[in-house]
Amino acid sequence: MKKRNLIIIIALGLLLVSGIFFYFFKATSLKTFLQGKAVESAKSQSASEHKGHGEGQISQTVKEQSKEQKETEEAPTVEISPEKQQMIGVKTVEVSMKPLQKIIRTVGRIDYDERNLSTVNTKFEGWIERLYVNYTGKYVKKDEPLCEIYSPELLATQQEFINLLKWSSKSEIRNSKSEIEHMLSNDAEKLLEAARQRLRLWDITDDQIKKVEETKRPIRTLTLHSPVNGYVIQKTALQGMKVIPGEKLFDVADLSTVWIISDIYEYELPLIKVGETAVISLSYFPGKEFLSKIEYVYPSLSGETRTAKVRFTLSNPGGQLKPQMFTNVEVKISLGKKLAIPDDAVIDTGTRQIVYVDKGEGYFEPREVMLGIRAEGLREVLKGLKAGEKVASSATFLIDSEAQLKGVKPLGGHKH
Repeated sequence: MKKRNLIIIIALGLLLVSGIFFYFFKATSLKTFLQGKAVESAKSQSASEHKGHGEGQISQTVKEQSKEQKETEEAPTVEISPEKQQMIGVKTVEVSMKPLQKIIRTVGRIDYDERNLSTVNTKFEGWIERLYVNYTGKYVKKDEPLCEIYSPELLATQQEFINLLKWSSKSEIRNSKSEIEHMLSNDAEKLLEAARQRLRLWDITDDQIKKVEETKRPIRTLTLHSPVNGYVIQKTALQGMKVIPGEKLFDVADLSTVWIISDIYEYELPLIKVGETAVISLSYFPGKEFLSKIEYVYPSLSGETRTAKVRFTLSNPGGQLKPQMFTNVEVKISLGKKLAIPDDAVIDTGTRQIVYVDKGEGYFEPREVMLGIRAEGLREVLKGLKAGEKVASSATFLIDSEAQLKGVKPLGGHKH
């Protein structure tokens, strides 16, 4: 019995020792596992921070190297001693904002004002029996007779008009009218008015119609009159010739105003605006100038000369301005203040424009620039220069030759 109890006590003791051992082993393993995870996480974070720091250092290094490379890539210069500059005549000018004015000089031609041209023709067939204006260029006044035309058709219409007048007058004499006679009288009045209107449509004046009514005799010939004061610039009418409806007999031009037609080159058209003032002069009037404004810019260009026509209008009260006279035309256009340099400071290679910037102490830097409008010896600077810089304005080709001999070229190459 004692032996059995002893065995049970020993078994319980072993179980207790085993439990305590298992408990301490498990706790130690879990702690070791957690510590390992923490170490790995710390290592991973440290590596990531080290990597980011390394990339930042690399980027910073690249930027510093690029900056150093740009600083080492200085603009090329050519050295010309002050004595040599004085010998070759080098002059410099400061780049600044200047008011630019573009003057477009061209020639013009005096022409007829088309709004003052008139033509004379007939609306019936006939023959010219008398010609008052028998040469081209004659000055005529308004309503002055030009020619007389005999027309059988016109004569028959006048005779019909006279017969209707007689019929109408007979109807009015009778005091008592029957209903039929009253209707015939009304019809006679309507026919008379229709004949009178037909004569008006043939350009018979009211005075001539009144004369026919009073005399009861037809006018054998119709007189054509000038519609305006002016010069006969074209005459097809001849004594005795037959005329047909619509045939032009005379062209009459009123020269109280004339047109100036000028040619403007294609590249100058963007500067031309309706309303711009122009100064017009003629060799016919030495020392005299006429002011006018651009009235119209024609919509097409000449294929041969690549020019567009521009029109001005001048008053010509004395008739001294004659068609086909040549004129000199100047159109002054204000472009406002722009950054500009002298035209002589630019070397145009055909593909680029180069200027030589004065860097001081005898050094000149060749620099490519972008230029705009050329105006009276100045060039607008769009890109490449700043206000206050100085550029060579004379002997630039000699400076450029010196630079070519020494191999000094603008950044990006200098193509001649």
